[in-house]
Amino acid sequence: MTPTEGPVMDADVIIVGAGPTGLMLACELRLAGVGPLVLERQPEHTDTPKANGFAGQIVELLRYRGLMDRVEAAGIGPIHTAPQVPFGGIHVDLSRLPDSPIWAMYLPQPRLERVLAGRAEELGVEIRRGQDVVGVRQDEATATAEVRGQDGPHNLTAPYVVGCDGAHSRVRETAGIGFPGTTYPEVNRLAEVTLPDSVTWPDNGDLDLPGVGRISPGFTRTERGVFGFGSLSPGVLLMQTTEDDQAEADDDAPMTLIEFQDSMRRVLGGSLPIEEVTRLSRYRFQARQANPYRKNRVFVAGDAAHQFPATGIGINFGMLDAVNLAWKLAAEIEGWAPSGLLDTYHDERHFAGARGLLQTQAQVALRRGQDAAAEALRDLFVELLQDEQPSRRMGALIAGADIRYPLPNPNAHPLTGTFAPNLNLQSRQGTTTVAELMHTGRPVLLDLADRQDLRAAARDWQHRIDFHSASTASTAPADHPPADALLIRPDAHVA
Repeated sequence: MTPTEGPVMDADVIIVGAGPTGLMLACELRLAGVGPLVLERQPEHTDTPKANGFAGQIVELLRYRGLMDRVEAAGIGPIHTAPQVPFGGIHVDLSRLPDSPIWAMYLPQPRLERVLAGRAEELGVEIRRGQDVVGVRQDEATATAEVRGQDGPHNLTAPYVVGCDGAHSRVRETAGIGFPGTTYPEVNRLAEVTLPDSVTWPDNGDLDLPGVGRISPGFTRTERGVFGFGSLSPGVLLMQTTEDDQAEADDDAPMTLIEFQDSMRRVLGGSLPIEEVTRLSRYRFQARQANPYRKNRVFVAGDAAHQFPATGIGINFGMLDAVNLAWKLAAEIEGWAPSGLLDTYHDERHFAGARGLLQTQAQVALRRGQDAAAEALRDLFVELLQDEQPSRRMGALIAGADIRYPLPNPNAHPLTGTFAPNLNLQSRQGTTTVAELMHTGRPVLLDLADRQDLRAAARDWQHRIDFHSASTASTAPADHPPADALLIRPDAHVA
């Protein structure tokens, strides 16, 4: 490239971080024809336990990308609808609903990362490990990642850099993107363990705790904190304690089994004998959101963009950030994006993140109170969720399935801005579904009313949009076409 042609680029997009968000972004960019480069600080893929699984709207998105078979093959058990979910120290019971709004998968995060890394490599993504990005800088035309690698310090340049490098993101910090919010004082300790045969474990899932008595799955609240447990698989328990800040808790020191058992004794008055430990971690909850998600040529996504004061939604929201951003970056790089398209990444995903903060901060209010008034609030909350409508609404909120992007909507159609429904379709080629039409990651114009004028209007856009004419495959009133046509964006939201 000659000097007059501009600077030499190392990639179309540099992605910092090879967690679920960064790898999903890389896959989506490749589907859109863009060349990403992924930089990961860890020299090797590790099996260090992190999240035990994921749930929410991202499960449906993986279905829309045709990745369900490989995800299920890597997981422990099939993808399923969640019968109940934890919420602020109680459980939201969704088992009475004919269809739970929350899909869940028990797939430890290291396995999910291996699935996504394998998919990325199939698509031709380069992943460089042992590359610690210590900062970014940018000018009008480029963004540069400052890297300390195995071969020494060096710089890599691209039109855009995306920080998917976690809560302590150096990309976010050096780009000057704010991360306002709150760190809560409670210390949470987590242990994934197996128990010896000497522990009494009744058929109903209760535990007999020596010196304490029988405790049930879920959350047990005492004057000294909260203890929670649940069975991940036969013989395997996930246990957690939550206490007010302890002076001896060192966030930088690895947690030990002795520390966890001491915490259990403080909360419950007794502890369990442990046979084997597969995971120990300590963390504090934060409620933070980057503002903005974009600063010129630098973006943040996933934990670098938001921290929620509750477990179970970080992977969901982070991977959905990636899917929203990828097609917009591709449009800009390929030269066809309308003015302002990249800014809608912040507009839409900051809006979604704020919804996530809303429900997780509500969980803080529910779980922190220890007096009679707080107990009454939790009891009333559980009582309200006995009815189907509030239970379904709460499930959709937790799953992130209630997100409706604030798009222009001149016809006030209820689907505009929502995740496209997975309709069963009948066409000349046979039966299919909306999910199957979205496997390529391209936008879809779906004609459901045999509209010749729509087909004529779409003719000049066939290089960019997949056009399908079909009818809904069911004659049931509930499955009637929701509109004459749906224009579905690559992130599966209705335009």
